[in-house]
Amino acid sequence: MIRNTFILLDGIGEKREKRLWGEGILTWEDFFQSKEVLDIDYDKKRVYDEFLYRACDALASKNCYFFAEKLKKREHWRLFEEFLNDALCLDIETNGLTPEKGGYITVVGLYSIKGYKALVKGENLTEESLQQILDEHKYLITFYGCIFDIPFLKKEFPNLRIEHLPHFDLFFAGKRLGIQGGLKKLETLFLIERDDELKGLNGYDAVKLWKAYLNGSIESLEKLISYNRADTENLFQLGKIFYEMLRSQVGIEEFMDNGTKRTSQKVS
Repeated sequence: MIRNTFILLDGIGEKREKRLWGEGILTWEDFFQSKEVLDIDYDKKRVYDEFLYRACDALASKNCYFFAEKLKKREHWRLFEEFLNDALCLDIETNGLTPEKGGYITVVGLYSIKGYKALVKGENLTEESLQQILDEHKYLITFYGCIFDIPFLKKEFPNLRIEHLPHFDLFFAGKRLGIQGGLKKLETLFLIERDDELKGLNGYDAVKLWKAYLNGSIESLEKLISYNRADTENLFQLGKIFYEMLRSQVGIEEFMDNGTKRTSQKVS
């Protein structure tokens, strides 16, 4: 979708972007090859060309920071397909309190195509270990992370560098699509399964499991990690679903279907 995106350009909003698609200018390559584009004059077209060449170079080199800076946060979903193999799903568990009242992070769950990893307080959860994993990835996926996970992480680890990554927050993606509810509700809605032993568990249960672990129950920690793993892995599945729905919502599909090629295949 990012290769179909023109709202990166100064002065091009969603309406004008759709007009470009309607004129058959569906990709950056189409834009380069068109001498006349809407009402854009020669000098402006040259500026736009130069910017899109930079965008092409950034995409080829997987320079996620270029797009994090140039693309509005609410549009970071457009990068999902291109950065799929470099994406990191993140979800935290806490002791149930706010940082101001003694709250702390108990588990940070991290999932990518390489698999799942849990960072646990008192074992392997440090600012350095978390930063190392973040630095190995180029795209962040969370659910309500803009409001909860990332601010909580920044309060506990003030020097953590995370805001520079493009961020696909699925809570706000759902809101944009008119789909309300928490992660568990959306999993049910889209038939995303959990193991039977984890069904019905919620954030309050995660707090209780941590307390049980502090009282000596290793099994409780194992269950807490399994719960977090389901949360984190399912973000990946929900991200694929929401990405395709958002593509349809912005209207690119109708132009792709009118005898024109789609520049990339549907995410599988």
